[in-house]
Amino acid sequence: TYDSPYMLMAKMVRPEWRDRIAGIVHVDGTARIQTVTEKSNWHLYRLLREFDALTGLPVVLNTSFNVQEPIVCTPEDAIKTFLKTDIDHLFIGDFELKKQPK
Repeated sequence: TYDSPYMLMAKMVRPEWRDRIAGIVHVDGTARIQTVTEKSNWHLYRLLREFDALTGLPVVLNTSFNVQEPIVCTPEDAIKTFLKTDIDHLFIGDFELKKQPK
């Protein structure tokens, strides 16, 4: 194992995982990964643990958070972008915004 806390490395995805996490696998079989520890980011760590418990996948997709604008830089930017997208939940620290089902 190795640590990659800043998504700086692209590593080969093991063949048995490629179909299970196809959304993050590049055409060459690699993925740019970020490792998370409880100490480094306990919010994300807890989210990953819960997601794994529910789905059997300890992986979430991390992507740019913007819509036809520069990437969000502040909580205000994040809320503004959240409100004009189809995203269901937004977490900022201990704060959660949730949209009502349509």
